[in-house]
Amino acid sequence: MKKIFVTTAIAALFTANVFAANRVIKSEDGAEAVSYTVINKFNNEFVRAKDVNWKVSSTFQKATFVLDGVKMSAFYNLQGEYMGATQTVQFKALPVKAKNEIAQKYEGYMAKEVIKLDANDDTTVYFVDLKKGTDEFLVRVTPSADVYFFQTVK
Repeated sequence: MKKIFVTTAIAALFTANVFAANRVIKSEDGAEAVSYTVINKFNNEFVRAKDVNWKVSSTFQKATFVLDGVKMSAFYNLQGEYMGATQTVQFKALPVKAKNEIAQKYEGYMAKEVIKLDANDDTTVYFVDLKKGTDEFLVRVTPSADVYFFQTVK
């Protein structure tokens, strides 16, 4: 009987530690819930981040912040794994091959915004918002600088 009690107590301690490792923080209004795991990972990865704001959705946890004067966003899945970070960059930051392909394929379109995504697997992908009149869409620039249609912007 004593053996069963000790086993149950040890199992309960491990269970408590697992749940404690991924506890959540709620804002004062109770709307946002960010896991402690994510906050710890974020604070280790982005040590000098300032003005950090969190948003939690049904699929990810997002921190928007300023790092060395650059506004960025970091994304984590609900299990607390880092997915990547984004920032707005200028069109000239794109690889030359991609800029040339966009100029040829999408002549007359203006690049409104370019988002750089540094993914967790050390790849960099760009998303370019192209607009001409009422026609607006995003193209994706792969790590090899190939350009592909991504989605229409409404």
